[in-house]
Amino acid sequence: MNKRAIILTSELAYPIALTIVKELSDSSIFSKSGIEGTTLITSIGECVSEIFNRYESIIFIGAMGICVRSIAPHIKDKYSDPAVVNIDSTGRYVVSVLSGHVGGANELAESLARIIAGEAVITTQSDNTNLWALDTIGKKFGWETTSNRTNFNEPLTSFVNKKATALLLDIKDEGILYMERTAPEHVKIFYKYEDIDLSGFDLLIAVTPYIYPDIEIPVIYYHPKVLHLGVGCRKNCNPEGISKYIGRILFEKNISMLSVKDISTIDLKKEEPLLSKLQSYFDGTPVHIYTADDLKDIEVANPSQKVKEVTSIPGVAESTAVKSADYGTLVLEKQKGKLSEGNDFTFAVAIARNAVRQGHIEIVGAGPGDPDLISVKGRQFLEAADLILYAGSLVPIELTYCAKEGATVRSSASMDLEEQFAIMKEFYDKGKLVVRLHTGDPCIYGAIQEQMAFFDKYNMSYHITPGISSFLAAAAALESQFTIPEKVQTIILTRGEGRTPMPEKEKLHLLARSQSTMCIFLSATVVEQVQAELLEHYPPETPVAACYKLTWKDEKIYRGELKNLARIVKENGLILTTMIVVGEAIGNREGLSKLYSHQFKHMFRS
Repeated sequence: MNKRAIILTSELAYPIALTIVKELSDSSIFSKSGIEGTTLITSIGECVSEIFNRYESIIFIGAMGICVRSIAPHIKDKYSDPAVVNIDSTGRYVVSVLSGHVGGANELAESLARIIAGEAVITTQSDNTNLWALDTIGKKFGWETTSNRTNFNEPLTSFVNKKATALLLDIKDEGILYMERTAPEHVKIFYKYEDIDLSGFDLLIAVTPYIYPDIEIPVIYYHPKVLHLGVGCRKNCNPEGISKYIGRILFEKNISMLSVKDISTIDLKKEEPLLSKLQSYFDGTPVHIYTADDLKDIEVANPSQKVKEVTSIPGVAESTAVKSADYGTLVLEKQKGKLSEGNDFTFAVAIARNAVRQGHIEIVGAGPGDPDLISVKGRQFLEAADLILYAGSLVPIELTYCAKEGATVRSSASMDLEEQFAIMKEFYDKGKLVVRLHTGDPCIYGAIQEQMAFFDKYNMSYHITPGISSFLAAAAALESQFTIPEKVQTIILTRGEGRTPMPEKEKLHLLARSQSTMCIFLSATVVEQVQAELLEHYPPETPVAACYKLTWKDEKIYRGELKNLARIVKENGLILTTMIVVGEAIGNREGLSKLYSHQFKHMFRS
């Protein structure tokens, strides 16, 4: 299907169309005027008739009436109609006309409005009342959407009319974090189905891999792909009927087959016809093949001596399911089946480890100091956290002011590692979200290695959200590009040798040989030694900068030459939170980049 058609109903609109094509190059312009660069058409009605089902979206530029009359004979339903947007000939209003949510017309209208500096006009109720678009939110997060109502508009109408809604979130993923953060006032969140008294609600929205039968009120299910199906079978097993059998068992166990992300087995079974049958039945779900060596360390609840004799592992279905789930837990232990003599098979289902609703620790980079320089994702974790453990005086306390009501906020400045571990594990074991807030980016002198070793020891769920490092803040504060064409193409992040020895091959005087841009952390107290080692290879006149508390309210920048570095640091009393930058890239305005020259223009064309 073609991407985007632009239909000019007025020649005056041609400049607007050209502006759109420059930004959205996969667009074709149709016009009755035969303007250069457009496709000539005899009538707008005939053009629409021809292209209506061939393009993902159609943009009319001109009178709304022409747009409406042209598309009216071809409209069927929002699940198959293209997105239609109409822009007036002055470019002032960009109106979403058809297939606003499902077809993407609302999103397209907003995008076009930004391109031409117009105003997007969206009339969809959920957009104008800041409600979730329940008919498209599943697609946004990769969830499969179903309902216990044949008419999907029934639960949608209940939601946009703000009827009492229960939201069940019995797993976790990115989409669920979004729903928790943006839940409207008429939505009450639950994490266990048993906690919901359905008599008090008009609608249930369930983001879950499970099915909850016999619910009288309307239900919208979103099924994330978080389940992993492991299978085993006899050699040359007859596959007839097995796929439907497995589907039926999953349904009886209230497990949605729409949440199955992949199918897995051992390499001895990779040629079995059953695999292709299952893959087809589960709508093209990918198949993973593991060796016995891949699976040797996985313990299974129902070991089989016979299977071990053949494969060298005690169970194929359970082992491969757990492996694909990144060592998640089984939600369906090994099931045995035999639909005909000699055609035994087994299957099991595991849930992805990172989808299990349990405690979680997010290591977040706070950025260099300015509270506004934390990432959007990092701030969202802070807003959702049950415990924020921040790195004392290195992280501004203002970053924690966005904590939700009832959250615990503690500084780790007075804690040793054991105390830090203890409080994080206390909250984790209660199924809470813990944010460990580190200055800058956690991977640079962040001291997170010991923490991750502790998390690994206790098999705890954790993840790292990166942050803006202070060396990037230094470049910004110095208004410098740290890489200069044909002069400096390397940035070195390092520190001077203090109480903690440096590896022999990383001594400062050895790194200085390259005369790269060097950003030196944690070294103000050994500045004389730093200066001496740098002078072994950098010229004495090399620009330097001592950057104190970058992006903080009391930030100070001191510039000079390398021969005076120690004096600059000492005279200004710079000890902690100081970065030293050295190199000719500081303040350099020579050697313009060739990136924007004529021979490189092709890089910016689609």
